[in-house]
Amino acid sequence: MISEGSFDTEDWSNDAENSALHHRNKLHFKMYSNRKHPISGPYGAQMAGPQMAGPQSGAFPGGFPGGPAQMAGPPQKKLDPDSIPSTTHVIEDDQAKRGGQVYVTNIRGQVPPLVTTDFTVQDQGNASPRFMRCTTYSFPSTADLAKQCKVPLAAIIKPFATVPKNETPLYIVNHGETGPIRCNRCKAYMCPYMQFMDGGRRYQCGFCSCVNEVPVQYFQHLDHMGRRMDLYERPELSLGSYEFIATLDYCKNNKPPNPPAYIFMIDVSYNNIKSGLVKLICEELKTLLDRLPQEEGAETSPIKVGFVTYNKILHFYNVKSALAQPQMMVVSDVAEMFVPLLDGFLVNFQESRAVVNNLLDQIPDMFADTNESETVFAPVIQAGVEALKAAECSGKLFIFHSSIPTAEAPGKLKNRDDRKLVGTEKEKTLFQPLRGVYEQLTKDCVAQGCCVDLFLFPNQYVDIATVGDVPSHTGGSIYKYSNFQVEVNGQQFVSDLRRDVEKSIGFDAIMRVRTGTGFRATDFFGAVYMNNTTDVEMAAVDCDKAVTVEFKHDDTLSEESGAVMQCALLYTTIGGQRRLRIHNLSLNCSSQLSELYKSCETDALINFFAKSAYRAMLNQPLKTVREILVNQTAHMLACYRKHCASPSAASQLILPDAMKVFPVYMNSLLKTPTLVGSTELSTDDRAFHRLLVNAMGVEETQVLLYPRLIPLHTMDVSSDAIPAPVRCSEERLSESGIFLLENGLSMFLWLGQACPPDLIQNLFNVPSLGHLSSEGQMSLPVLDNAHSRKIHSIISSISQQRATSMKLLIVKQKDRSEMLFRQHLVEDKGLHGGASYMDFLCYVHREIRQLLT
Repeated sequence: MISEGSFDTEDWSNDAENSALHHRNKLHFKMYSNRKHPISGPYGAQMAGPQMAGPQSGAFPGGFPGGPAQMAGPPQKKLDPDSIPSTTHVIEDDQAKRGGQVYVTNIRGQVPPLVTTDFTVQDQGNASPRFMRCTTYSFPSTADLAKQCKVPLAAIIKPFATVPKNETPLYIVNHGETGPIRCNRCKAYMCPYMQFMDGGRRYQCGFCSCVNEVPVQYFQHLDHMGRRMDLYERPELSLGSYEFIATLDYCKNNKPPNPPAYIFMIDVSYNNIKSGLVKLICEELKTLLDRLPQEEGAETSPIKVGFVTYNKILHFYNVKSALAQPQMMVVSDVAEMFVPLLDGFLVNFQESRAVVNNLLDQIPDMFADTNESETVFAPVIQAGVEALKAAECSGKLFIFHSSIPTAEAPGKLKNRDDRKLVGTEKEKTLFQPLRGVYEQLTKDCVAQGCCVDLFLFPNQYVDIATVGDVPSHTGGSIYKYSNFQVEVNGQQFVSDLRRDVEKSIGFDAIMRVRTGTGFRATDFFGAVYMNNTTDVEMAAVDCDKAVTVEFKHDDTLSEESGAVMQCALLYTTIGGQRRLRIHNLSLNCSSQLSELYKSCETDALINFFAKSAYRAMLNQPLKTVREILVNQTAHMLACYRKHCASPSAASQLILPDAMKVFPVYMNSLLKTPTLVGSTELSTDDRAFHRLLVNAMGVEETQVLLYPRLIPLHTMDVSSDAIPAPVRCSEERLSESGIFLLENGLSMFLWLGQACPPDLIQNLFNVPSLGHLSSEGQMSLPVLDNAHSRKIHSIISSISQQRATSMKLLIVKQKDRSEMLFRQHLVEDKGLHGGASYMDFLCYVHREIRQLLT
């Protein structure tokens, strides 16, 4: 137990109010401000069913039995929303305390600033939090403690995360023919956790404790502290992250890989021609192919390009530089897919520029009069894999597809969108991909290092659960533009395509996470493929993809040596070089649960819960999954209350400081389209959301589950800063205001009914709100005044932080389109079911009290 004295206790409103609250509601919040973060405890395996069957546990999502009024005590008066923990305050506090500072990674188990805070990282022996974040930075020393607190132990790893310009890029270490130095027993790579001994002739592995001989060519004397004299000259001895150049032993068939290829595969069926999409893609590719990724300092990109168009049949193009005109070759037997030409299909764009541009000019005209509306899909991926196989290289397929593939061919799909299954035991089948052909395609793609990026332009159901399956197991991305119109979504699509083509990426990747003794990686969540229990295979890995890794104890951890982990990623660069990227992280271990709760990170926790729940829903009813999430929330908080908090009245809800806003994120997760289970929501949207979240890092899930709501009517137009966001609730909107809301996927500009005419004039160039058309078709013009410039600069700086392009939707208060905006106000009651934050907190409090009695 920790005595009250060692805590700085701080109430969420002043004491007089608090005692009044206490008597009135029998619910009174108190929190311990022990200023540190993150967490840990087992989850995935427990998805077998609810562990806690309290009388109300089944009543949760949809709305509570009677809401908070069921709690003991006299009739309820409304609780003050300002008395419950605020996410915006937590974010502002962290920015104020740690923003603008240098975060040095030389201390084991230190908690990094929040993902929302601006800070600079200096690597001094542990990987930057941009690459690795944990649910807690102090692991419990035993499996029993982990079980008791139910805090999941996990790391979210983004191995290719973008490093800001003011931070040092990763050093590249070349050990020549001999390759990287590794432990003989566990195969961990040389890193700062290795202990040199015996005058520098041997070293003890920091992971498995095996004592290894130091190879002659690597020998170096030790100083009086027992450290190597060359410690600071060698990245692998002094830094948390670095790269090794891999030797031929790390290459397929022991020969160096070829540079990768990008194949553009365009669905030229009726809808895509009619909407103008095909013309837009062809125009855009002409400039985009000049911007393919290239190695540092290189003049041109080594990436080869190829082109396919398709509907029910596939058309391949020979664009060899020697040709005057491109040549088309048709494959109509889609059941036995093959690539009809080898020479001239994959080319260097700089050499074949004239022929390629000629082809891109011709494609829209060639199919201008098509009536073909049926498409194939699986054979398209098959063709791409076969082409890469023939060229003996890895690469990426960019597939632009619009409809459910109903044409006679392998992988043919039928509409299985049955909303009657929502809320039943069979609802999970809506999200399960159809196996067979697609499962085999995934294996073929991964084996070849073929990543699939899918751009979807659906007007109706396309079975995203199935067509998105190959992208989501090959490190690929999925983009969706429903009811595509060039003038409405054209810009958004083009921005996404540009970023997708240009972003930094590695191919044919395999990742391993090694740990010190006492615990091990047991589960992996991400856009990855697992052939066995340890190798995480990714046909490609880019700067946005994150893998969430869960750990379990297999022995007691030593408090003295802590918990160490090493993520090693073997991949091929765009220049065709095989490299190993290493990220190391060391955490504390403690037999005191209070240390664990003090060091936990809410944003990392919710990333883990989102991914594990989204996986569990493939095998269990959604109701069960939601119950488990609520139960585990109550368990984690009850354990804190019981073992770490000082005694207080049962009517107090006591939350650990680092988890005080965890309930608002958990409640928001329960209200996501994927988990809420409403017949009003499209199955494809729910499946799409599920696949997106699966590949997200901590910063993406944070803003998705707690969007930023930014007041723009009171902003200082002369300042460069983005105005401080307010709580994500209707109560914070004002009729005379203008608010911007963004969650990384969608962006809204909300206009209050009474917003001042001069502001409307400055932003839209019309005299009043009444002059703006309704129903979300408006756009925001670029005008020459301070207000317009400022709002465009805010939108542009937000867009630069996000992984996908967000189309701005303008909504007027009380318009029909306002519903789309309101579903993102996560502190309020859900539009499709789900509780308000306040009600959820009361509900969780009741569950905690039940657990404690």
